Amino acid sequence: MSQLKQKTYVLKPADHKQIWYIVDAKDKTLGRLSTKIATVLRGKNKPIFTPHVDCGDLVIVTNAEKVRLTGNKWDQKMYYRHSHHVGGLKTTAAKDVRAKHPERLIHHAVRGMLPKNSLGRQLLKKLKVYAGETHPHKAQNPQPLKLEGATTQESTARGQK
Repeated sequence: MSQLKQKTYVLKPADHKQIWYIVDAKDKTLGRLSTKIATVLRGKNKPIFTPHVDCGDLVIVTNAEKVRLTGNKWDQKMYYRHSHHVGGLKTTAAKDVRAKHPERLIHHAVRGMLPKNSLGRQLLKKLKVYAGETHPHKAQNPQPLKLEGATTQESTARGQK
């Protein structure tokens, strides 16, 4: 009687074909949008997910300047950086970051949701964020990414979620 042996499939980087996705961030909540983007970058939405291999896809985000924060977060949410000198802590409110570099809001949120190692740095290079509607990646024929759960202002105003 022969026994069937189950073997764990380990994805090799050459076996994976990356797909380009495009996301319109207009009126999307920052945190909900960022979790969906991080999941696609990591490849966790695929059945072939392997934790130590880059099996995710590339994501283009447009209209980053029109992303939405709930409550009073535009005034209350602070971004911190330190110069590594004594007294070198700098704070910036979210509304100031949006005024100068709107793409950094999404970039910073997604970076916090990826692994803090060399794989996370490699995955972050596959995220392309643009403040306006135009992007230079038309030749890659990006597919629109479905975002269930990233609510818009219109749907919450009508009482739908």
